[in-house]
Amino acid sequence: MKQDVVGLIYTEEQADELQDLTRYRATAALPMAGRYRLIDFTLSSMIHSGVKNIGIIMQKNYHSLMDHLGSGREWNLHGKRSGLTILPPYMSRDKVGVYEGLLDALHTNMGFLRRSVERYIAVTDSNVLYQVDFRQVARAHMDSKSDITLLYTKDRNVRRNGRGRYLKVEGDQVTKIEFDPTIPHFENTYIGAFIVRRELLVDLVDRAVASGQHHFSRDMLAQMINGGIHRVGAYECPGRVWVVDSIPSYFQANMDFLKEDFRNQIFRDDRPVWTKLRDEMPARHIGDSTVTNSLVADGCLIEGRVENSILFRGVVVRPGAVIRNSIIMQDAVISRGAEVENCILDKQVTLRDKVRLVAPRSYPLVVAKNLTI
Repeated sequence: MKQDVVGLIYTEEQADELQDLTRYRATAALPMAGRYRLIDFTLSSMIHSGVKNIGIIMQKNYHSLMDHLGSGREWNLHGKRSGLTILPPYMSRDKVGVYEGLLDALHTNMGFLRRSVERYIAVTDSNVLYQVDFRQVARAHMDSKSDITLLYTKDRNVRRNGRGRYLKVEGDQVTKIEFDPTIPHFENTYIGAFIVRRELLVDLVDRAVASGQHHFSRDMLAQMINGGIHRVGAYECPGRVWVVDSIPSYFQANMDFLKEDFRNQIFRDDRPVWTKLRDEMPARHIGDSTVTNSLVADGCLIEGRVENSILFRGVVVRPGAVIRNSIIMQDAVISRGAEVENCILDKQVTLRDKVRLVAPRSYPLVVAKNLTI
């Protein structure tokens, strides 16, 4: 079967709960698992599914994301027949580069939808991490003769009291949807990804905006499900799903990659996760340094002790320094005798000699970029 799917990744406005981590970067550009960015997982998933034409809807604070994506070469999206299209935010006197929601973003980027020639379009959020084959989603979508097919998960880790969209699924169809319930009544969480015929999406968005609707799921999807005119299909996403929308969820998603079964689910030999290359020396372990159950990226210099932690490229750990249960981003320096536990250190943070940063596991401490403590 000829795969005829165009991809569209919506990088929503940064979540306030991510605090300093998204002050200068989009959520999609959050560093993950030692050397990746959050968007790499969705991009790689689409490419392995045969999607060769991908648009990325940007919002403000998109410079680090632009820098990361470049021409799309690392994802093989720079050829004549394949392409990465950056859709920068629409700026005007009234708009400050932030969309009111996905519906507003789709309407503003209608040119991309109309220019694409593929029959189907897969639209995803950028703050959800999972591994799925969009070819299988497209096949299920066609087999069920649905107008639109939503991806969902039964994974309880993505449920949020008072937040989220939950689906009642009967067979392969969605029959009800609820928004931000105090306690969700349905066990299926919609993960912000769907597949639909491209021309139908253009028509639906046009009509929705013309009738004064603003929200894609709250207005348009709800109307499709409740109106009974459209068939809304459902596809269960296999395996574990992570939604990165707060400091604890970001911390947990990274820490889960220290577990082999989760690593094997996401980093598969037949479906590698691609990212921007940065050529570095291999990590060096000097003297009586010890590293246990940790991910250490290239370019690191380790002279101290590292336990259950993730070190990004170029991190320096001096003698006597101890790092436990922490995420240390690129080019940070942990000086002699310093101690870090349950913390997230952003890029280029320097901890001076004998500084102690210890936080509770349930709510890690975040140290903003370029700080010296």
